[in-house]
Amino acid sequence: MSYVEIPGAKVPIRMWADPATVDGGAMQQLHNVATLPWIKGLAVMPDVHYGKGATVGSVIAMHGAVCPAAVGVDIGCGMSAVKTSLTANDLPGDLSRLRSKIEQAIPVGRGMHDDAVDPGRLHGFPTAGWGEFWGRFDGVAEAVKFRQERAIKQMGTLGSGNHFVEFCIDQSDSVWLMLHSGSRNIGKELADHHIGQAQKLPHNQGLVDRDLAVFIADTPQMAAYRNDLFWAQEYAKYNRAIMMGLFQDVVRKEFKKARVTFDDVISCHHNYVAEEQYDGMDLLVTRKGAIRAGSGDFGIIPGSMGTGSYIVKGLGNAASFNSASHGAGRKMSRNAAKRRFSTQDLEEQTRGVECRKDSGVVDEIPGAYKPIEKVIDQQRDLVEVVAKLKQVICVKG
Repeated sequence: MSYVEIPGAKVPIRMWADPATVDGGAMQQLHNVATLPWIKGLAVMPDVHYGKGATVGSVIAMHGAVCPAAVGVDIGCGMSAVKTSLTANDLPGDLSRLRSKIEQAIPVGRGMHDDAVDPGRLHGFPTAGWGEFWGRFDGVAEAVKFRQERAIKQMGTLGSGNHFVEFCIDQSDSVWLMLHSGSRNIGKELADHHIGQAQKLPHNQGLVDRDLAVFIADTPQMAAYRNDLFWAQEYAKYNRAIMMGLFQDVVRKEFKKARVTFDDVISCHHNYVAEEQYDGMDLLVTRKGAIRAGSGDFGIIPGSMGTGSYIVKGLGNAASFNSASHGAGRKMSRNAAKRRFSTQDLEEQTRGVECRKDSGVVDEIPGAYKPIEKVIDQQRDLVEVVAKLKQVICVKG
C-alpha cells in the first residue's frame, strides 16, 4: 500500500497505517506533533501505537530542533540478526538445554554481569573505538555519572519488556540468531533527564503536550543532549554486539562438531536520531519505533514471540524519509493484555516455541500485537522481504 495523507497543522500526516485502525489517543499524538513549529515532515508506520509524547511507529523530521520524546526513552533500542551455517536438522529435539545456556550467558531482566565483559575475548567483536567510547562517559550529564559502574556491568545484557534473544529458522531451513535490546537503564536515565531539562525551557511553554518539548539548534542544551544522545546510541550498538558475541560463543560450544560459521551481522536502531538531508535541507530525523530503509539498507522487522520475523531490504522511499516499521506493534496495552489473556492462552499461542510460558510474560503474548504479515503488507513500497523467519527458541527478559 502507499500512504494515506491526513491534513496536519504544520505538515501533512503521511500514514502507512489504516487511519481507521489507529486509536484516538495515538491519532491525537500525531496531530499534536504536527503542530510543532520546527517540524518539516511526519511519516507514520503501520505498527503505530500510543507512546510517551510521540507515538511509537513515527518518523519526525525537524529543522533546527529535536524532540527527546520523539526518540523514545530506550535510546538506540534496536535489532541484530545473523544467518548461521546450521540448519534445522542440526538442532536437538529438546531445545530446553540450549535456551538455558543462552540465559546463563546473557543476563536478562534487571540482571547484569558480575564483571564487565571483555570484548577482546569475543570472536569478531568490533573493538575499534571501545576505549575511546568509555572515555567519553566523563562528558555525559552529571545526573547519571554515579551509574557508570552499573552501566559497565549491564553492557551485554538483555533487559525486560519486549526485548528478546531468539533462535530462528528461515524458509530454507537455515538457522538464524536474533536479538532485540537497547541502551539499558543508562539510556533511559539520560532520556528522562533531558526530557525534564527541555520541559523547563521558555520556548516550550504553551506546547499542546509538555512531553513534546524540544531542544533548539546552537544552544548549550541542544549540545548537551546531542552529546548524550549519540553516546547512548553507541552504547546500545555495543550492547547488542556483545550479546551477539556471547550468543555466538554459546552456539559454537553447543555445536562443536558442526564447526558453525556466521554471515555478517545485520544491525539496526529503531529508537534514534539521524542527521539527514531531504530536498536540500539538513534535517534531524527521529525514528521512534522505526528503522532506516534507504535503498539497499538491510533491516529487521520482528513479530511477537510466537509468530515470526522478517529480514528486509529498504527501497529508499523518500516520502517516508527512507523509513519502515520496527515490528508488529502493540494493539493493546500491557495491562489490557494481562486482563484479557491467561497463561493457558500463552501456551497455546506459543506452541512449538521453547520459551517462558508463565504469568510474567503474558503481556508479551502474540495476541497483544498486530499481525506481522499485515504490517509487512502495508509497507510494500518501503521494503522488500529478504527472508521470513520463525522462532523456535525465545528468551525473554
